[in-house]
Amino acid sequence: MDPFYPVDLNGVTFDSFNLRIVFERDKTGFEESKEFPIRTNTIVAARYQIVEYLGSAAFSRAVQCLDLDTNKMVCMKIIKNDKDFFDQSLDEIKLLKYINVNGDVDSTNVLRLFDHFYHKEHLIIVTELLRDNLYEYSKYNRESGEAPYFTIGRLQRISNQILVALEYVHSLRLIHCDLKPENILIKSYSKCEVKVIDFGSSCFVDDHLSSYVQSRSYRAPEVMLGLPYDQKIDQWSLGCIIAELWTGYVLFQNDSVQSLLARVLGIVGEFPHHLMISGKYVPQYFTQDGQLYQEIEGPACPDRGRRLHLLVPKKTSLRQRMRTDCEPFLDFLENLLQLDPSKRPTATEALQHPFMTPGQFPDGL
Repeated sequence: MDPFYPVDLNGVTFDSFNLRIVFERDKTGFEESKEFPIRTNTIVAARYQIVEYLGSAAFSRAVQCLDLDTNKMVCMKIIKNDKDFFDQSLDEIKLLKYINVNGDVDSTNVLRLFDHFYHKEHLIIVTELLRDNLYEYSKYNRESGEAPYFTIGRLQRISNQILVALEYVHSLRLIHCDLKPENILIKSYSKCEVKVIDFGSSCFVDDHLSSYVQSRSYRAPEVMLGLPYDQKIDQWSLGCIIAELWTGYVLFQNDSVQSLLARVLGIVGEFPHHLMISGKYVPQYFTQDGQLYQEIEGPACPDRGRRLHLLVPKKTSLRQRMRTDCEPFLDFLENLLQLDPSKRPTATEALQHPFMTPGQFPDGL
C-alpha cells in the first residue's frame, strides 16, 4: 500500500497520499463509455484478473479479482464516473489508509486496504475479499428455513467484534456515521467473524459535522432532532443492528422521519426534556405541547392546503419486541439504545458490559 503521511506546506501540516494514474501505452485516458468494462478473465492494470461480478451500490460496482502479484482473491470497487462520487471515494481512501496505517486491521475487525489507482476514467479501490453482509445473510437465513444463525451467543460474538472495531476507530477521533447491517461483512461463517466496512460517510469528531448522517432506521435520536453529536451515534446504530439480527426485522421502520420518531417513542420512550428544547429540528416534527405531527398536502386536502396529522406512537417496549428472557442481552440493548447520548456507553464501556462476559453461551465468546 502506498504511504500515507503528513506534509508541511509553508508551515501548515496536511495529510497526503499519492494517487497512481494508469494509462494504456500510447493511448489517451479518454473512454467512449462512462461505464467501466467488466468482462470475466480480463486483466485490469496488468495485475487484477476479473473473476466474478459481485454487485453494485449507489456509486460503485464491485468485482472479485485474482491479484496476479500475490495469487490471492481480492475485491475491486470501481467508482462510477461522477465528480461527487470521485470526491467522496477519495475521502474514503484517505480514511481507510489512516485506519490501516495506525493499527492492525485484523485484530480490530476493520477492512484491509490493498491498493487504489485511477484507470480508464474511474477511481478503483482494492480491498480484502469478504463474504455476505449481515443484511444479505440474515435475509437468506430467514428465507431458507435453516436453523437460525443469529443466536444470542453469536450476537455476543458479533457485538464484541463490532465494539472492538468502534473502539479502534473512535480512538482515531473518527465517527463511522453509517453503521448498518449492509456495512458489516462476514469474514468466516463457521467462526462467526465479521469486519466493519464503508468509511465513505465517516468524519472526524472535530469536523464540521453534517446534519444528514446515518441511514434512517439506524439514525440516533440526537441526529434526528438536530443536536450536536459524537461517536455515541455509532453505539445507537449497533443496538438497532443487533436487535434486527435477533428478530429478523428492522427495529425502527422508516417510512418517514416522523414515523421513525413515532416508533422510537413507542418502543424506547419519551425524549428527555433537554433534548426537546435544544434540537433545531424539533419544531418540524413536534407541536409546542410535544405532540408528534406530520404535514399532509396534495389530493387528500386540495381546498385546505396543508393539514397537520398527529401521530400517536403505538406503545410497546424493547423487551416485548425481543421476546427473550436473557437479561444480560436485554440490558445490553437497553444501554446501547439510551435516548440521551450522555447515558449511552462508549465502545470501551460497552465492552465491559456483563453481556460481553465469556463462557455464558455455548456458541458465544
